[in-house]
Amino acid sequence: MSSNNDEYSATVLGSHWVSGPPAAQPDVAPDRVDGSVLRFGPGVTAAAVAPFPVVPQAAPTRRRGGGLRRYALAGAVLVAVLGYLCWQQYGPGVTVRDIAVTTDAAGPGCGGTADVVADVRTNGRPGTLAYRWVRSDGTRSERLTERVVRGQEEARLHLLWTFQGTGSYPAKAQLELLEPARRTAAVEFTYHCAQ
Repeated sequence: MSSNNDEYSATVLGSHWVSGPPAAQPDVAPDRVDGSVLRFGPGVTAAAVAPFPVVPQAAPTRRRGGGLRRYALAGAVLVAVLGYLCWQQYGPGVTVRDIAVTTDAAGPGCGGTADVVADVRTNGRPGTLAYRWVRSDGTRSERLTERVVRGQEEARLHLLWTFQGTGSYPAKAQLELLEPARRTAAVEFTYHCAQ
């Protein structure tokens, strides 16, 4: 052997012969693969151990229908209330339930005036009543109107009929309802003047 190789030592070379072969190490799977670098051993934390590939998953999407169901009942009540209010405002108009025409049964005295009253009962809806008065002396009024407001269930329509002269006269006053539906009602009385 050459003397310029001072580093040679039989002890260093043969140490594995003295202590025997190294203890068998169990097969250890790599903790993680980063590119081409494999990491082994006890220095890697257990949280990083993944024996299979980890694929990140998207966050679960929130169902949108749950919020709508929560407000469905309130929405249905609101629609019902609005529908009722619209029906009250824009629904069917006034209808006439009954008409009664009255006056003083004794009739007016000499040169007196008979107050003939038509009592028109309605359903309380707003609208317009169109009517005319027809008298037994052959006269008839022009087309007249009476506006009824919401909640008004009665309209009183007046005819003032003035008489002059002596004698007696059997009179009849008739109300002709033209709108919302055609109906009639009348009253009869007698004018007396003995002068």
